[in-house]
Formats: sequence, structure tokens, C-alpha cells
Amino acid sequence: MTHALTIDVEDSHNLFSRHWLGIDSPPTDRVKRNTTRILELLEDNSTKATFFILGEVAAEFPELVRSIAGAGHEIGVHGYYHHQVFKLTPAEFNKQIHDAKAILEDISSKAVQGHRSPAFSITASTRWAWEILVKEGFKYDSSVFPFRGRRYGWPESPLDPYIIKTPCGSITEIPLSVVELGRRRIPTAGGGYLRMFPYVWNRWGINRVSQKRPVIVYIHPYEIETDPSPIDRKQLSCSQQLTLLRLKYTMGFRRSSVFTKLKRLLKEYEFSNLSDVFDIYDKTQKTFDVNNLPDNR
Repeated sequence: MTHALTIDVEDSHNLFSRHWLGIDSPPTDRVKRNTTRILELLEDNSTKATFFILGEVAAEFPELVRSIAGAGHEIGVHGYYHHQVFKLTPAEFNKQIHDAKAILEDISSKAVQGHRSPAFSITASTRWAWEILVKEGFKYDSSVFPFRGRRYGWPESPLDPYIIKTPCGSITEIPLSVVELGRRRIPTAGGGYLRMFPYVWNRWGINRVSQKRPVIVYIHPYEIETDPSPIDRKQLSCSQQLTLLRLKYTMGFRRSSVFTKLKRLLKEYEFSNLSDVFDIYDKTQKTFDVNNLPDNR
């Protein structure tokens, strides 16, 4: 089975500065360097992926977008400033995804069809976002994490791709991958779960999920970064320094293992982009009204 590989292109340093330290700064060139390293690994393994890119990263590093598109990878929108959907009004969300889609299409000269919200923030309380995505011309979304998490998740979501019918039209939702253990759902093979759990667990999770459907593996470019943070701690207050130390521990734990795990995954499994994998996989998605997702658990 061919699985889907997705990369959420964002820079942790400007996001941490903005959202946790209250210091607004543009993305650093580390996002370009780390993403380029991933591109080289994918080329070495003849693998295509989907890159969900922030609008502000595209604006800062247009040549990076051109490199991704030129290598034949799929490009999707990851928001503009990495604002979670529930922190935006519908009008603000509409503007940000419109602007991000426009700049990505302009730079890449390719139509953008896919969207993934920052921090998987399309949930039961923000289902209105689907209608806006349809209006903006998106064909699919991959924002729903079908488990009960502390910061995100929609445990009522089906696990297979499904179609959401809105007043403006329909859009396909492709949920992230989880392992079912009894009535529990546990995320696997992506982001912090790929980073923190041993490789053997991630491989077991992929093999278990793939008995029923393709797996979506996702990573962030900063997760392969092991260099010290460029943020100058001397200019921070004591509380900001404590916040930075806490984030350094939680986000940096086992980070040195990620690139090696990704290389092993590319050797053991076949990957492609989301559109190709799930277009081949499922031609009979169930259709749900935007306000009527079932509890299938």
C-alpha cells in the first residue's frame, strides 16, 4: 500500500516568538534550510509528498516554494500566520487562507487544492471553516485529528476519508491517522508522536492502520533541526526565559531521532502525496452534512 507523506512548512522560532513570547518576527532562514534538507532526502528516495506551506513562509522565501513545486511535489495551504481556526472569526479565516492560496499559486504557477489548518484546529466548534474552504476553491482538507486530545481532536470523526456537504458545495476531509486499541484512538507516525515514540512503535502503528487504509505521516521541518535556538535569551524577561526553556524541552525531546526515523520510513514503505494516494484508495466516500457528523465509536 502506498501511504501519504505530508510536511507542514513552518518555522518554530518565529511561531514561538509570536505566540509564546509576544515578539513578532518573520520566519528565519532555518525553515528554508530544514525544508531543503527534506527535499534532498525525498529526491534521493524518488518520493513525492504534499507540502502544506504557511503564507508568511512563502512571502519570505518564494524560492523555497518554487523548489518544492519544481521537484513535482503537491503544494497546499497551512494558513497564513499559523493562527488556529478557533482564534479567528470566519472573515479573518477567509482572508488568511485566500491570501495564502493566492501567493502560493502565484509563486508555484500551480493550482492549490488542499488545506491543513494549523494545529489541526478544524473541530466541532469550527466546522464553519469547511464552507469557506469550498468557497475558496479547495477540493480537500486534512485538518481533522479523529481522537480526543488535550489541545485538538474530533473523536466523532470517521477514520476513512469522507465528503462534507456545505451550502456552497462539497469538500473531502482526509483525517489524520490513529491506531484503534479497543475504544481508544492513539495518534501514530506523525509530528511529536513520530519524534517521541520509538521507531518500532511507529512501524507497528503504520502496519496496523494499513490493514484498513493508507497512513498519513506528517512532519515539520523544524523537527529535524538540532542546532541551538537563535532566540537571544538575554533580552527576555525571567518568565519568557522559563517559557523558552519549557518549550525547548517539550519540543526538543528526541528531536535528533526524527531524520533517522524518516529515512528508515522511506526505505521501508512507499509514499506519495495526499491527492494521489487517496484518489486511488477511496472512490466511495460517505457524505455527511456539515452539521451532522455521526459518532461512529
